[in-house]
Amino acid sequence: MNRLMLTTAALALIGAAAHAEETLSVYHWFEYMPQELVDKFTAETGIKVTIDTYDSNEAMLASLKAGKLGQYDVAVPGDYMVQIMAGEGLLDTFTPEELPGYANIDPQWVDVPFDPGRKSSIPYQWGSTAFAVNRDVFKGDINSLGLIFDPPPELQGKINVLDSQGEVLALGSMYLGIPQCTNDKEQLKALMEMLLKAKASWASFGSDTAKDVLVSGDAAAGMIYNGFAAKARAEGAPVEYAYPKEGYVVWMDNVVLLKDAPNRANALKFMDFLLQPENAAAVTNYAAYTSGVMGVEPFLSDAVKSSPETNPPADAAKGSFIAVCDEETQKLYDAVWTNLKK
Repeated sequence: MNRLMLTTAALALIGAAAHAEETLSVYHWFEYMPQELVDKFTAETGIKVTIDTYDSNEAMLASLKAGKLGQYDVAVPGDYMVQIMAGEGLLDTFTPEELPGYANIDPQWVDVPFDPGRKSSIPYQWGSTAFAVNRDVFKGDINSLGLIFDPPPELQGKINVLDSQGEVLALGSMYLGIPQCTNDKEQLKALMEMLLKAKASWASFGSDTAKDVLVSGDAAAGMIYNGFAAKARAEGAPVEYAYPKEGYVVWMDNVVLLKDAPNRANALKFMDFLLQPENAAAVTNYAAYTSGVMGVEPFLSDAVKSSPETNPPADAAKGSFIAVCDEETQKLYDAVWTNLKK
């Protein structure tokens, strides 16, 4: 009897463990992965996927540090945030041998400065951040960040700005022509004064609503990701995405393996799934950004291939990644952001 009870209990524990292994917990940006792709992964592997969302790199980092590390298997931070997370010990590592699809990574995205040799992350999608303008409202030149930071009368009070410290401060620095990680007090003062003055002409801060307010007409211009701008245009908004002369943010979102992932093996299966060209292309077709995986072209839609948002003009200025500041300098930028959001 006792032996039978022990055997039954052991089998129950084994069954529970096996069931637990067939789950995956993903921490992801909003509106950034087609449900059909998630369903395909589950159908192929039997792994049930749960996705929670965030609306900025900083919100994701704060959440993980506040106690959610160990609850998620993978997250999808931007380039600079990968470097910050690694520095704070929030990431696990893997070897190329653990991902059969590792060889599909575009060579230009393998030895990246924010994760040299790709030991903790794989590329997800990359794109740019600038702004889009409703051309029914404003018909003038849109080649300057001044339309956001020193807007003309037609746009004043009708501008949405991303609720993202990294991108707002980086674009503001580009507009002023100062380094992103300056610790020069006069330059920081000028940045703060410019942003506070510009804020008087802004209607809202919103990242997850950046597309919707342009589609609804609640905003006539807005700081936005290029893929969101493409979606707004596809939904009928008369918007044009700008590649301003002062520059724009280039970013790459990456799937990272989190420290203390409860389902590490399943996380690696998911990452490898996303490295398959057909699956990577499905994300691109849905999100309207650009893949970091080779071999996606045959699977891309014509709309994505010809999108003006992902095909900048030949004379467009050069984009820049968001810089990672040293700890003391970052505190100065945190103070600028805090004052701006008051």
